[in-house]
Amino acid sequence: MDLPPSAAGRPALAASDLPTSIREQLLSQVEGGTDPVAGYLYDPTVAIGRASDLRTALPDWTRICYAVKANSFPPLVRALAPYVDGFEVASAAEATLARAAGAPAGSRPTAHSDSGLLVAAGPAKTERLLRHLVELDVTVVNVESVLELHRVQAVADRLGRQVDVALRVNPATTTVSGALTMGGAATQFGIPEAEVPDALRLAATLPRLRVVGFHVHVVGNNLDAATHAAYVAWCLEWSRRTAAAHGLDLRVVDVGGGLGVPFGGEEPFDIKEFGARLARLTPPPGCRLLLEPGRYLVTDAGWYAAEVVDVKRAYGTWFVVLRGGINHFQLPTSWQIPHRFAVLPVPDWPHPYPRPGVRDQPVTVVGELCTTEDTLARDVTVTAVRAGDLVVFPMAGSYGWEFAMPAFLSHPPATRTLVHH
Repeated sequence: MDLPPSAAGRPALAASDLPTSIREQLLSQVEGGTDPVAGYLYDPTVAIGRASDLRTALPDWTRICYAVKANSFPPLVRALAPYVDGFEVASAAEATLARAAGAPAGSRPTAHSDSGLLVAAGPAKTERLLRHLVELDVTVVNVESVLELHRVQAVADRLGRQVDVALRVNPATTTVSGALTMGGAATQFGIPEAEVPDALRLAATLPRLRVVGFHVHVVGNNLDAATHAAYVAWCLEWSRRTAAAHGLDLRVVDVGGGLGVPFGGEEPFDIKEFGARLARLTPPPGCRLLLEPGRYLVTDAGWYAAEVVDVKRAYGTWFVVLRGGINHFQLPTSWQIPHRFAVLPVPDWPHPYPRPGVRDQPVTVVGELCTTEDTLARDVTVTAVRAGDLVVFPMAGSYGWEFAMPAFLSHPPATRTLVHH
């Protein structure tokens, strides 16, 4: 694991850049608690606003399925459920959570329903997982391989059920790019484009399966609305041609997520431009386009805050040591981003010993683990920071706690709380 990139020359955010509700709730946790603060605050109204804005921008033949992997905090998922058409899940636990939050099992939504969708993805689905999904009335299983087609057939046959599936396709080439590439290259995801005809011929021999479409998810965190719209247009056209060639009734084209957020201060993804470009497209009759946004909906709905346990200097570098780190919040290291933070001053210091601190210096923010890899930010200039203050990372609502490594050293886990309004 590498360290996050240096942010030399970039200042920390000001405490005033944090919403008032976040500042007040964090300070109340410090005043009312005996243990150091280390955890997440989530504001569902931010995620709901993002989902509503996205829905307004998109044409009516699209459906939004929230990718639960981005943030699976149950109260947040429940709050978001009425504002999306369903959920994309990749495990039994996510599927159970999604069904509890949204449409219950037994409602039997179809691939072209307006709500209650449950779409299953992931490259290593076992028969046990597939059975759980089928018992929960999964809407569509995005199948990743020929073997997985056989597995779904076996499970469906034992349960006496018919299962709708979409083939996940790894296209031979792709022109869209982002922070994460999952298609147009040698990855574990999907069926290579040239092998799709053979997979479709096999699927036609499996009586419990009905192929309803295709899943093409090739990129993560793309910030360019125009290229993303062009990618969607390609997915629709490719799916239309392939379905026609094989006599499929095309009901679903799932283009995954990939709508980016500007961690580095870039221009944000323009959803109005994206929606306007999609509105110029004509989907095949009866076909719905599924989008699986995760990061786009919840990133700005979360803040990670950790109390400063120590401030120390070693060989010319100032270190701010937190009660927390990559065991709570691994995103800056995993994604190699200079994730900005704010210092929230805590006035009281209820200890008889000196309070260390530093002013107007670049600092490196590290955690409590016994490894130098436990680094969240490097070379960020702060106005002032002291032991007992809080370091607060905005844009921590996606792939925060879900992406961390909490078992190393077995420190207490991060707390997770909704913002009080």
